[in-house]
Amino acid sequence: MQKAIIAGVRQGSVVDVPTPQAKENWVVVKVHTAPMCTEYKSFLAGTPSQQLGHEAAGEVVEVAQPGRWQVGDRVVVMPQNPCGVCPLCLAGEYIHCQDVADFAAIHGSRDGSATMAQYLLKQSHQLVPIPDGMSYDHASMACCGLGPTFGALERVDAGVVDTVLITGLGPVGLGGVINASFRGARVIGVEGNPWRAARALELGAEAVIDPTGDDALAQIRALTHDGRGVDHAIDCSGVAAAHRLCIDAARRKGTVSFVGESGRNPTELFISDDMIRKGLTLHGSWHYNLALTPKILRVIAANSDKIDRLISHRFALTDVQAAWETQVSGQSAKVLLKPWADAA
Repeated sequence: MQKAIIAGVRQGSVVDVPTPQAKENWVVVKVHTAPMCTEYKSFLAGTPSQQLGHEAAGEVVEVAQPGRWQVGDRVVVMPQNPCGVCPLCLAGEYIHCQDVADFAAIHGSRDGSATMAQYLLKQSHQLVPIPDGMSYDHASMACCGLGPTFGALERVDAGVVDTVLITGLGPVGLGGVINASFRGARVIGVEGNPWRAARALELGAEAVIDPTGDDALAQIRALTHDGRGVDHAIDCSGVAAAHRLCIDAARRKGTVSFVGESGRNPTELFISDDMIRKGLTLHGSWHYNLALTPKILRVIAANSDKIDRLISHRFALTDVQAAWETQVSGQSAKVLLKPWADAA
């Protein structure tokens, strides 16, 4: 089979490796759609990588033992390789599993672990069925396209009486605009990229504020009830200044959800003013509970036109270099790889 790799700084290519085989509860999935996510950071940095991608939608083509899946089933592939038996996994919070499977030890190689390839191996409990009539492309948005912000909004139970602030309108933030507007909330975005700001307005944002202005916080508060602040803020940028903006823009007893990865970069937080006196609730949102998968698929089905706008580009796997160049240009939303498509 073919899979994508990073060979150097802004050097992506495709190589041939053995096709994985089903084993025990590990199922072989033929990848029809592989959404691209944060792999572009390694592309820019030149970090060599042989295993790329963590989200996909495809078709079961091989099973090793009787179980819940049969050849021909259409499935969404959930990220990571959680154990499936710890308390977190059993509660649906698999994304936080501390006992993830050692893929290479089980299969003798890491080939088959990545989604930016023609085939992959995944435990049966990490697959969910795609509803009849839903395309692979749309179903694949149940991973990072809509997933992190869906989980955040579910946790705070945002609704029609709420104003939601979303900082960072890359693909994940744009997915947040779809999620929040579908729940009936007013959405304020913060984004300095004109292309993405315009796309956010198309997807349902009421306003998009440029964070480079000195009065960004004042502009946000002016759009809220009595200028008191937003009910819920979600950061999808991972930038410390955006974290602080969310904290300052949230009303008293509001919530702030951190979705964007920030690495080891610190964020300024004042326990007395922010947490005790303002009464904010801060939490991280990596993904969503597995039990909510049917609900997020219903959200996708109900927003078909918007999902078509969230997916801005499609590339054949063999055009992965062009796909990454499109991502890093900033003139894109969610970019999809199609492992079985012919190159342009």
